[in-house]
Amino acid sequence: MIYRNFFYFFLIVFFCFSCSKKDIEKSSINEVNLESQMIEAYKEGLNELKNGDVLFAAKKFNEAEILFPQSEYAPKSALMAAYSYYTQNYYGDAMAELNRFLKVYPNHKDIVYAEYLLGLCYYEQIVDEKKDLQSILNAKKTFKSLISKYPDTEFATDAMFKINLIDEILAAKEMYLGRYYVDRKKWISAINRFRVVVDDYETTIYVEEAIHRLVEIYYTLGIETEAKKYANLLGYNYQSSEWYEKSFSVFNKNYKKNKIKDIKKENNSILKKFKSLFS
Repeated sequence: MIYRNFFYFFLIVFFCFSCSKKDIEKSSINEVNLESQMIEAYKEGLNELKNGDVLFAAKKFNEAEILFPQSEYAPKSALMAAYSYYTQNYYGDAMAELNRFLKVYPNHKDIVYAEYLLGLCYYEQIVDEKKDLQSILNAKKTFKSLISKYPDTEFATDAMFKINLIDEILAAKEMYLGRYYVDRKKWISAINRFRVVVDDYETTIYVEEAIHRLVEIYYTLGIETEAKKYANLLGYNYQSSEWYEKSFSVFNKNYKKNKIKDIKKENNSILKKFKSLFS
């Protein structure tokens, strides 16, 4: 009886071991097969991307990721799907892929490239600073995040350059609105717009004009203390600027007339010297 029980136990263990071994072999074969299918799909994606069929390329990259999600090719495939959409300006699809990539693969070695590409998708949708404010703000936010997290990368350098361009666009928008309010004599609204340029976009090309506009508005309103404050600011930082001269003429109405006379005198002097060469 004991021997019979032992024999049955031995058979059970034997069959279990055999089945387990077969399952392992079968699993290994399936894994190898899936990996080969995934690589094939990835190569097809690259080929279609090269041929310009970005939609089919993105589909093949998505297929590669799904076939073998635990492979190192999976995150690469997801990123390539996003890049495929981006190359032909399918920004909505590209951003959807990139946002998914950032959630699914937060520690991937190419995470900085994914964030940079996301910033580009927002940035390249900027058409008109008067209308596309959300794209502008999203681009700036994404690039600033990238710079803070990866400051020593080449992507951060380019992101900083693009933020400077974005600031120029945002400043241009504020100036446009400020001039609009000036034309309609809505002085407080105009002041608020010009002050945004002075306070938030002081490195842009619009800051000198913004300060001058503040000088004009405060002088018009009879608030000469504020007008002089901004005129002094303009003179201290941009004394050679045409806007400083315009601000100076706000306080000195004869400044412009005297300057024209001086120019005429200088031209007459040059003309006399020129004539003397032939006498």
